[in-house]
Amino acid sequence: MFYDQAKIYVKGGDGGAGAVAFRREKYVPEGGPSGGDGGRGGSIVFVGDEGLRTLVDFRYKRHYKGDRGDHGQAKNMSGRSGTDTVLRIPVGTVVFDDGTGETIADIIEHGQRVVVAAGGRGGRGNARFMSNTNKAPTLAENGEPGVEHWLRLELKLLADVGLVGFPNVGKSTIISKVSAAKPKIADYHFTTLVPNLGVVDVEDGESFVMADIPGLIEGAHTGAGLGHEFLRHTERTRLILHVLDISGSEERDPLEDLKIIQDELRLYSPVLAERPVVIVANKMDIPGAEEHLQRLKEAVEGSHEIFAVSAATGAGLQDLVYHIAKILPDISAPQIISLPTEHRVTKADPDKRFEIRKEEDLFIVEGPEIEKHVKMTFFDREASVYRFQNILKMMGIDDALRAEGIKEGDQVDIGGVKFDWV
Repeated sequence: MFYDQAKIYVKGGDGGAGAVAFRREKYVPEGGPSGGDGGRGGSIVFVGDEGLRTLVDFRYKRHYKGDRGDHGQAKNMSGRSGTDTVLRIPVGTVVFDDGTGETIADIIEHGQRVVVAAGGRGGRGNARFMSNTNKAPTLAENGEPGVEHWLRLELKLLADVGLVGFPNVGKSTIISKVSAAKPKIADYHFTTLVPNLGVVDVEDGESFVMADIPGLIEGAHTGAGLGHEFLRHTERTRLILHVLDISGSEERDPLEDLKIIQDELRLYSPVLAERPVVIVANKMDIPGAEEHLQRLKEAVEGSHEIFAVSAATGAGLQDLVYHIAKILPDISAPQIISLPTEHRVTKADPDKRFEIRKEEDLFIVEGPEIEKHVKMTFFDREASVYRFQNILKMMGIDDALRAEGIKEGDQVDIGGVKFDWV
């Protein structure tokens, strides 16, 4: 089964909690704090795999959670870090954040690794908080939560040449004759429902990849017919082969077909309108084809190369293949989105680190930075609460709440945790 879209939920593993411990060994006087740090949570990592051609694996399993880091221990022993969860993904897949629409990654190479949900760092143990003024801290951090979001995956096939045209013009027959691809072909009316890839061998070891893009119709750029389902697969191709039923056997005018499909490609993406095009006049073995071919040559007037072929008999296909192999080296590859493959770090905007809104007597403080501090604080430990209060003061949240008119006894909600204002 061919699936070129998927929506999945990913969450990096939470970091382990730091430990509070003190050395109490017989011959170690004043051993001091010895609580170790928690381990980092495992990340969710995508790895490009050129052997995959579909996103079907993500249809049946849609939730992926990273391995949690272990908690720190006494004697300054750090917790074990979580193991990364590695997911193989077809080369040519674009990864979007489903909530924001942001493009996270474009998997274009075999073995390319992209961290799509980083694991949280481990919390610091009390040994890390020792200072000249605090020789015996009882403070430690909880682990940082892993990054979580819904992702939208879109597969865009990587091919050198793309066959486009109306249904039943012979695209599947052409790719079956020039490559080892075995698409469904029949002598009745139907359209291919999945793209087909085939490697075309020329000579002296030269080859190129050809993709049969399922049949388009008028209005495809708006989603009509198969619409956007397969138009995006043309975005990766360097050369477009526009296949026409030059015989008019489907009771359509080949020149009108040419204009409609060219308009659909242009309306879908202006970049596609500038892509090199070779016109393939197919079904030359059917009576009436010569007349339409002459009309086509007069209409095009040399603006595009025209190859008259018969996919059914194989006539003209060899010349077409040699021509493609000759011009492909001079055609530059489409521009690919360039994105970092390392952890994506979101930095807080210094002008808007938090927001405060009021619902009756409840003041709600929102912001990724302060919400992270809430999740990493042990509120059952006095030292941790004191540190959290200092963080609120340093971030300016205390002053902002006073400016909003907060009074003694009002409640404050930060990250789902409620506090009484005193």
